[in-house]
Amino acid sequence: MPRFDWDDLRAFLAMARAGRLTMAARQMGVDHSTLSRRIAALEHAIGVRLFDRRAVGFVLTPEGERLITEAEAMETLAIRIGAHDSRKPGGLTGTVRIGTPEGFGTYFLGPRLGSLTTAHPELAIELVANPRIFSLSKREADIAVAMSQPVQGRVIAEKMVDYELGVYAAPDYLQRHGEILVKSDLERQRWIGYVEDLMWTSELDYLPQISPSLVPHIRISNVISQMEAVAGGVAIGVLPCFMARTRPSLVRILPAEIQLLRSYWLITHNETRDLARIRLLSDFILKEARSISRNFWM
Repeated sequence: MPRFDWDDLRAFLAMARAGRLTMAARQMGVDHSTLSRRIAALEHAIGVRLFDRRAVGFVLTPEGERLITEAEAMETLAIRIGAHDSRKPGGLTGTVRIGTPEGFGTYFLGPRLGSLTTAHPELAIELVANPRIFSLSKREADIAVAMSQPVQGRVIAEKMVDYELGVYAAPDYLQRHGEILVKSDLERQRWIGYVEDLMWTSELDYLPQISPSLVPHIRISNVISQMEAVAGGVAIGVLPCFMARTRPSLVRILPAEIQLLRSYWLITHNETRDLARIRLLSDFILKEARSISRNFWM
């Protein structure tokens, strides 16, 4: 029976997820030569080549692909064993990474983490608020907030809340371009939208819902920068109401006629969701999102 070191398997997972030696080594906190030796040791122990080196980086061989599932199962077991220490009296310990869309993380979740960190001072929370989909199986996050329900993967999705979006403009823009009184006036406006190839979910494709003929004049990759551009009078755009409300000067356009609805989903991995620290954070996010006034989201 082949014998190998658990650190060698961790090195394999890091390389499989990063695809590049230097990046994987940085994530593990070792130098690239150490990481390379660990992968070589694992390949020697099990008698197969796990990676092919190509111009794009390190690519898994068929044998490497087959090892991923077993390696991730061992990783999950190691995480669960390590979590026993967090059950001791005095509060939870360990690290939980939460991946969220940038608007949700910045304008909703970030300001509400204080009570949790006060109650559990030894619990380390990492909030990654980026416009992207997070892979829980690749350990990019322990908990993810998504704008749609995942259709595959070993994850559990719970719908948190519906939220509303509207069309907004700055007073300066309206002064220069004239009031928008009816829906047909929208056709002659300058619009802000997303960069198409960086639109990380179809839920962000708002403009066709308003009118199929609307084309952005300016494309911006994230909603926070879009809001700042709208507030600066650059153009008009679609913004979540809970974000736009933080800029009282913004004017909502035709609110009775244009109401777009989206949802936030809480995603956890089915093999780690019952860890005490992950359950605590999951329950906290769900409770905060559902207990806040509906007027916040609409």
